[in-house]
Amino acid sequence: MGILSWIIVGAIAGFIAKLVMGEALSVFWTIVLGIVGGLVGGFIMNLIGGADVTGINLSSIVVAVIGAIVVLAIAGVVRKK
Repeated sequence: MGILSWIIVGAIAGFIAKLVMGEALSVFWTIVLGIVGGLVGGFIMNLIGGADVTGINLSSIVVAVIGAIVVLAIAGVVRKK
């Protein structure tokens, strides 16, 4: 997947994840969150044998959103300590 695809999927996934989790992030951090979420979600899905982040499609966005929500949840736990 090319860098432009990562940015587009990251922006979409980060935006959805921050809405779900109620976070206030800048556009830059939203995209970074989505990209990291795609990596985390892809890793999780590979472990359980599910879909992977393969391009700009619905399954990639869903995987990236799941990963971004996991990242936000972990960050929330770390911030509370």
